[in-house]
Amino acid sequence: MINFFSQIVFAQPLWLLGFIAIPALIANYWIKNKSQNASLQLSNLEWTKGLKTNLRTRFRHIPFALRMLAVSLLIIVMARPQIFTKQKHTNIEGIDIILALDVSGSMRAMDLKPNRLEAAKEVAIQFIDGRQNDRIGLVIFSGEAFTQCPLTTDHNVLKSLFTPIESGMIKDGTAIGDGLATAINRIKDSEAISRVIILLTDGVQNSGSIDPISAANIAKEYGIRVYTIGAGSKGTAPMPVITNFGEQVMDVEVNIDEEILQRIASTTDGKYFRATSNKSLEKVYAEIDQLEKSKIDVNIFQNKSEEFLGFAIAAFILLLLELLLRLTVFRIKP
Repeated sequence: MINFFSQIVFAQPLWLLGFIAIPALIANYWIKNKSQNASLQLSNLEWTKGLKTNLRTRFRHIPFALRMLAVSLLIIVMARPQIFTKQKHTNIEGIDIILALDVSGSMRAMDLKPNRLEAAKEVAIQFIDGRQNDRIGLVIFSGEAFTQCPLTTDHNVLKSLFTPIESGMIKDGTAIGDGLATAINRIKDSEAISRVIILLTDGVQNSGSIDPISAANIAKEYGIRVYTIGAGSKGTAPMPVITNFGEQVMDVEVNIDEEILQRIASTTDGKYFRATSNKSLEKVYAEIDQLEKSKIDVNIFQNKSEEFLGFAIAAFILLLLELLLRLTVFRIKP
């Protein structure tokens, strides 16, 4: 019942101002009823103690109460209560995205906090949280490449697979071409309206069997757009290095093959970004998020139904009952 009334809207809401008159009608009835009471002076009221009020006298106000209820219902009828029912049909044309993440030893550099790899993982997870309609997969690479997670809509599983990722988990090196080729292989057969690879690396191709530009041309043939990200500050960066005295943090030269990354992006109609800090990396993913939006078509079908009839019938029944009671039980005899 509460849910029913919460759905009602009124086509003529000004009629609801008529409820203001209800208290005035009640007050007028009370004053009029009081003034009509007969009075009789008696010397002693002892004889009235045994008298009981009959039902007719006790319920004499029922006809008036029925009339007020009927008037209230008629006000609602005049305000034209209506219920709008809506049906929503949503068409989602999701985007398939493969994240290709460099996990080579240089990703331990600490110019991003706490290091490049952990910063990249954290921002990637934030990016995934904002892509609820998309299938997303994960490829990792260093000296070789493999699929950490195929395309999936189960983002919780995908995010959990970021946890065990660390530098050194696979053969060291930087095989950008192999990483891109593995990502292409995972997304090339997708039927999504848009297919995207986001490739993040901090180095130069120094291993692997596939040339990065050749891989980019393959991506172009399949209509796959590649966004490339060069992660790392310019100049030098602090990085843990194994020495004769154990692991020590030393400044090492930052060497990112930006030319190759730019060519990969331009070949596939993508875009190249440079991220030199956590904040700039977040901005990079935010920009990619804006560039690649899922298409959502929402069709709303609206139906309007008039609901005054039930109130009108109830008002008619109450008025009829009030008239019947006045002419019978509560009839005033001359």
